[in-house]
Amino acid sequence: MADQISGDTSNETFWGSDVIASALRETGIPYACLNPGASYRGLHDSLVNFLGNENPKMVMNLHEEHAIAIAQGYAKACNEPLICIVHSNVGLMHATMGIFNAWCDRVPMVIIGATGPVDSAIRRPHIDWIHTASDQGGLIRDYIKWDDQPGSPEATVEAIRKGKQIACTPPYGPVYICLDAAVQEMQIDEWPEFNDIGRYQSPPPPAAPAGVAEEVAEMLLGAENPLILAGRMQRNDDAWEKRIKLAEAVGAKAVNNSWQEVGFPTNHPLCVKNIAGFFVGGPVRDAHEAADVVLSLDWFDLGGTMNHAWNGGDVKPKVINCSMDFHSHRGWSKDYGQLAPVDVHVPTTPEAFIDELLPLVEGKGETYQVLAPEPVAPQKQGPIGIRDLAEAVRSVMQEDDISLISHTIGWPNDEAYYNHPLAFLGNAGGGGLGAGTGNAIGAALAMRDKDSKYLPVALLGDGDYLMGVSALWTAAHEQIPILIVVANNNSYFNDEMHQEAVAKKRGRPPENRWIGQRIDGPELDICGLAESQGLQAEGPVDNLEDLIPALKSSIEKVRAGASLVMDVKVIPEYATSPVHERKGGGE
Repeated sequence: MADQISGDTSNETFWGSDVIASALRETGIPYACLNPGASYRGLHDSLVNFLGNENPKMVMNLHEEHAIAIAQGYAKACNEPLICIVHSNVGLMHATMGIFNAWCDRVPMVIIGATGPVDSAIRRPHIDWIHTASDQGGLIRDYIKWDDQPGSPEATVEAIRKGKQIACTPPYGPVYICLDAAVQEMQIDEWPEFNDIGRYQSPPPPAAPAGVAEEVAEMLLGAENPLILAGRMQRNDDAWEKRIKLAEAVGAKAVNNSWQEVGFPTNHPLCVKNIAGFFVGGPVRDAHEAADVVLSLDWFDLGGTMNHAWNGGDVKPKVINCSMDFHSHRGWSKDYGQLAPVDVHVPTTPEAFIDELLPLVEGKGETYQVLAPEPVAPQKQGPIGIRDLAEAVRSVMQEDDISLISHTIGWPNDEAYYNHPLAFLGNAGGGGLGAGTGNAIGAALAMRDKDSKYLPVALLGDGDYLMGVSALWTAAHEQIPILIVVANNNSYFNDEMHQEAVAKKRGRPPENRWIGQRIDGPELDICGLAESQGLQAEGPVDNLEDLIPALKSSIEKVRAGASLVMDVKVIPEYATSPVHERKGGGE
């Protein structure tokens, strides 16, 4: 029926891909990130000539992994999915690292792939054969929530509706729908009728089991030293304020995770000053050892954290775990972490549980005034260390509305200044290099479209930047305001540290650690790579006295609409070493 068609109806001939494109439009997802591929040429035509490249609008990328990374960053900033479209098996292979990162970060994403034609009788010689797989979804099935390969336009509509529903049901995650090329290019004589998509939305999170909220409220109010682990959280002001009210009501200390999005303001008196990394040390260890009740709000690797905090021994406090993450795992990936000792399971989202819990404890505690910003040491002359860079970033964050999308390994967590839900979005969950640039651009796209007052800034290591450097073109092409600061030490320095540790343990020369790790001879032009893709650039900045002025100048340009890369030459060092003993030790 014509009144159900959302595209161009001037031509009475329709195609399978027109139906598929209309199904993508009705999801309400604004963008489709893609790198072109012949396996979805039918869908491409429908997106352009049937839908007019609007809702969804295609966002061009130079690599499939960038398409996934941009969608991941977008979801981390606003909790909403994007569509990613990747070429048949070869494009999906390129995308796999990004998909794994998205899986580990538990972000919603609808990935559209293509194959075939599945019917071998109509395949073109050679090319259609190498672009067809008997089970394409098998490439990524262990780190997605669901996949399908529908055999008709009508089945594809259902798959898209189901895919979005599953992706946006906690725990969030990517889904994959593989389109048969022949289904896309099938002529449609009569437009199919479909029920209103409003009847197929994602369900709300479940309520906590009966009596659990009351039990947890009693435990927290009765505790002398309760501790909240602020893990995976939604990026909105309401949820942010409720977490603060909960901590104040029960007098709980709160800990953030340096590799996840910030869940609690660092300028609040109840926030443990240092942010926890992979390892538990310093004030964070003290907070764990003092705690008699721990409330984990979807903390990543709760078991590993508790094991490290208690040196592999008995975990003394009562542990409450609010998470739905147990629904996500098939066993291939070990990203679920170590088995955690838990006294009370709360199988729902932190936001849903806090809505239940807060009325039971609200008004029982006191209200706190946030702490005044700590002064930043004056920038003197000389080379720039990682702590110097962190202090400079803290300085500008205290003066401006900044969203720090990511930071480098070895970042000094005591220099954090996060006072709003977008203040820090966390690093790529899978731990692979190359995602940082795309993540940053996706987050910046979300902030631009949501009219956020926060300016997106990403701190990337030079290795991460260089591996994902061609993602920059998309930022320039789409005119996305963003500042990317590259901490440039001309090295894969984390591996230098690991090589040094191994050499010392084996009694071999640690001074050889740099071999096979340094990015020099020739040295790459960080700014030139950005400028060649249409971005503005600043630097290289290699002196302390120039650092804050260069940051402020770059921020001013981004406020005016620029996409800009800043090259900061840093000493090959870490402010906080990521190479630790397995038990004990500092952060």
